[in-house]
Amino acid sequence: MTQRPTAAATPADPTSTPSYGVPQQPAAPEPPAAPRAPKPGRDRYLDLLRSVALVRVVVYHLFGWAWLTVLFPSMGVMFALAGSLMARSLKRPALGVIRGRIRRLLPPLWAFSAVALTLMFLGGWNPAKDPDHGGTWGLVGLLNYLVPIGAPPYPWSIGSESGILENTWAVQAAGPLWYLRAYLWFVIASPLLLWAFRRVPWATLLAPLALTAVVGTGLVKIPGETGNAVTDFAVYGSCWVLGFAHHEGLLKKIPRYMSVSCAALIMAFGIWWASGHKGPDGWDLNDIPLAQATWSFGFVVILLQYSPSWQELPGRLAKWDKLVTLSNNRAVTIYLWHNLLIMATVPLIDRLYGLPFMTDGMMSALDSSYTVLMFLLVWPLIGLTILTLGWIEDVAAKRSPRLWPNGAKRGGGRRKG
Repeated sequence: MTQRPTAAATPADPTSTPSYGVPQQPAAPEPPAAPRAPKPGRDRYLDLLRSVALVRVVVYHLFGWAWLTVLFPSMGVMFALAGSLMARSLKRPALGVIRGRIRRLLPPLWAFSAVALTLMFLGGWNPAKDPDHGGTWGLVGLLNYLVPIGAPPYPWSIGSESGILENTWAVQAAGPLWYLRAYLWFVIASPLLLWAFRRVPWATLLAPLALTAVVGTGLVKIPGETGNAVTDFAVYGSCWVLGFAHHEGLLKKIPRYMSVSCAALIMAFGIWWASGHKGPDGWDLNDIPLAQATWSFGFVVILLQYSPSWQELPGRLAKWDKLVTLSNNRAVTIYLWHNLLIMATVPLIDRLYGLPFMTDGMMSALDSSYTVLMFLLVWPLIGLTILTLGWIEDVAAKRSPRLWPNGAKRGGGRRKG
């Protein structure tokens, strides 16, 4: 930027009369330029939470440990973070925001659906003749693989137990699609929810918990997938609206001791309810809607109340910066494909049994460490999927395709923004 010359350096005006003997007043120094406000970037604390939530989802679907749903309620955290981002985006016209969110969601879903449906059809599945999804409605239901308004159909058993993939692979592969359906519902409802939140914040925040107490406990039963969709919307609705509260600054207006105390009481109620309503997997909160809703709500309140709003990951967390950036840039890809990739580890590990040098002792050791090997192998498969299919997320967001968007420049530094 070119500086304006001072009075001492300004050439004399040839038409002016010089004032001999009159000392010239020194020019007043210019006030220093005000520092520019830092460009708003991503909140790295929220990015870290999303990464932890994704890892927890993968570990849960691999090991099936019910206590993980209590230790870290990933889905409630993910819905809250998405709600906060949605509230920030709704500063723009709502229709354009909704269209943009849907556009970012659908192409990755289409890629997954193309692979999953091809495998199902090659396995002999005919949706028109499926006893659970047969007839015209079975064919119409396939549209949910394109736009996840409802639950997509899939065979409960396909192939044989001795096949490359176990015969329930389609159920497990399509399982995560419920999240996309719930996310789409929340996105479409967000303009109305945000309007209501700004007028009656507490009623809007707590209404989903009340709805869960009605539809999630069997007090009112809604049959079929419609009931599942309404229950999902109710269970995680308060977490989504908590994202609004975080963005709008409502949580910061409440004394921390009060919000944390109330959150702890709500969480205690959730654990108490779960203790008397355990599902087939015991303490797995996914089977106990009211416990899931209240525990997730209180957990998210505490996480957001202590939100430090980092611009950069501090201290020892900084070494995870690139992985956090990568997982956030490829969150949809990781979530969509992780279950199918977990199952893909099985035929790869099974090949070890056929090695000529395998002894009975080695096979026994392989049996005992099988799940651990699956855990170690699934991450390279996820990385390979990011390289081959992750760029679809960039195209969906109207960005230039990137193979490995971990925020690092080619020279080794981290790209800002």
